[in-house]
Amino acid sequence: MVGTGADVVAILQDIRNTVGNVPLAWYDDFPHVGYDLDGKRIYKPLRTRDELDQFLDKMDDPDYWRTVQDKMTGHDLRLTDEQVALVQRLQKGQFGDESFNPYEPAIDFFSGNIMIHPVTNRPADKRSFIPSLVEKEKVSRMVHAIKMGWIQPRRPRDTSPSFYDLWAQEDPNAVLGRHKMHVPAPKLALPGHSESYNPPPEYLPTEEERLAWMQQEPGERKLNFLPRKFLSLRAVPAYGRFIQERFERCLDLYLCPRQRKMRVNVDPEDLIPKLPLPRDLQPFPVCQALVYRGHSDLVRCLSVSPGGQWLASGSDDGSLRFWEVSTARCMRTVPVGGVVRSIAWNPNPAICLVAASMDDAVLLLNPALGDRLLVGSTDQLLDAFMPPEEPTLQPARWLEASEEERQRGLRLRICHSKPVIQVTWHGRGDYLAVVLASPGHTQVLIHQLSRRRSQSPFRRSHGQVQRVAFHPTRPFLLVASQRSVRIYHLLRQELTKKLMPNCKWVSSLAVHPAGDNIICGSYDSKLVWFDLDLSTKPYKVLRHHKKALRAVAFHPRYPLFASGSDDGTVIVCHGMVYNDLLQNPLLVPVKVLKGHTLTRDLGVLDVAFHPTQPWIFSSGADSTIRLFS
Repeated sequence: MVGTGADVVAILQDIRNTVGNVPLAWYDDFPHVGYDLDGKRIYKPLRTRDELDQFLDKMDDPDYWRTVQDKMTGHDLRLTDEQVALVQRLQKGQFGDESFNPYEPAIDFFSGNIMIHPVTNRPADKRSFIPSLVEKEKVSRMVHAIKMGWIQPRRPRDTSPSFYDLWAQEDPNAVLGRHKMHVPAPKLALPGHSESYNPPPEYLPTEEERLAWMQQEPGERKLNFLPRKFLSLRAVPAYGRFIQERFERCLDLYLCPRQRKMRVNVDPEDLIPKLPLPRDLQPFPVCQALVYRGHSDLVRCLSVSPGGQWLASGSDDGSLRFWEVSTARCMRTVPVGGVVRSIAWNPNPAICLVAASMDDAVLLLNPALGDRLLVGSTDQLLDAFMPPEEPTLQPARWLEASEEERQRGLRLRICHSKPVIQVTWHGRGDYLAVVLASPGHTQVLIHQLSRRRSQSPFRRSHGQVQRVAFHPTRPFLLVASQRSVRIYHLLRQELTKKLMPNCKWVSSLAVHPAGDNIICGSYDSKLVWFDLDLSTKPYKVLRHHKKALRAVAFHPRYPLFASGSDDGTVIVCHGMVYNDLLQNPLLVPVKVLKGHTLTRDLGVLDVAFHPTQPWIFSSGADSTIRLFS
């Protein structure tokens, strides 16, 4: 195809890299990727955005699906409609040229009609009329094999039935052959008072017992007859089921096994797995050290600062309290006017920020504790935000705090359409995931703090979402519903794995710091451990608690995990995960911590480990927070 002069000029203008047909891997260690027509370097574009930024840009850009990267220049190119149509035709296995017709009528060169000039008119060979010597030799060999009896003709099939003796060729050295001794028939139980013709009165059934016996199935009856009383032995009639029972007895003797069962003498202690002693698995919390008192109602949630110096708690009394861990002293009380269902301290140590869920809002507070420079830098980071010129439609509203609220520590308020039941941070501290108590499709929202943007990552929800969690190392989001745990890849926008806990109702979720193991708590008093590299089914199910589990947690440094239940106890377990993929995790319960009193049939509502020490905090329905060390 010959193009016009304008097309040739446009093609020449598009080619900016003049390095020729050389491997571009030669430029991996250089800041440029080639040279243009003027001999100047073509520098690679700077890519400073992380994967979550690319994911959010991908959701906002409607032309992202038709954008490709030019390997010659490193820039993004947007495909035109003609180029997209060409790619779609090639993917379907069609020809690139749309005007090409692959189904044109074929030209038959060899036809049955007599042609004036045929393609070939060579006469048949003479050797086609002479018998083949090779075939003659094959036939002579087969005749010789039939004469010698090497080839037998097929015999007609015998349609008469054949019978086999199962025990005719029994090996005397086999397992069955070593037990040829006599197998005595099992003895019948001796008759008791129920079989007597004149039983005691307590053995005679009442009318109600007789009707109940008649309504039962024959296999469910304790006795296959009803005791009766007769004046003398002569008055006893013949037994009606005598012949049937004798026949069943003969069947039992006839069909009894011909081999003795070899009893295996196994010590029951040998069947129990050998677990290490708890004293060999120290350190772990063993006793109650401090009690934090100050709340007047249920303490539903708590969170520890990244440095481990401060503790934040939320209660049904409508207040947030900040405690000093070492002294159990309440440093600050922030009234919020509603039930605090969830609280999470920002895991980034360079930011002093706490997120708390209250009714249909998420409150972002600066507790102003610790380093003053850190507190000031957090406020500067929040104040440096510049709103966009054209505000976009978002599923949540970001509101600045008033001057009175700023005095109490409140900085931002994120308002939603439904009540918020959980709030959790990403490991970098810039993204925040919340769970809404709504039966619709927008049950999970992701907020970005630096850009103050909100997004609903799912178009459809599978059941009522209970808990969400970010993967510590990979771009995964774990979503726990009532009956399953789904793992989504945020960049690929696809479901990676679906875990089946086999529980009635999942209540809590925690991810191992390494990211390869997950624990789930349920309201039917089960703790389920998943090994993501092993299977989608539970690796281990622990049933140590007697009532519903409310919270589970992993220690960020030590091989410990804990669970809090409505029975008022916190069970600490040793959970060692090995780097060797052939070695299974070691799960050993080491301590049962008690101290909370049951209130309104509720016990421990939340647990959290200290980030650096083998300590654990627990909040309960008795309005207290307890530290076990």
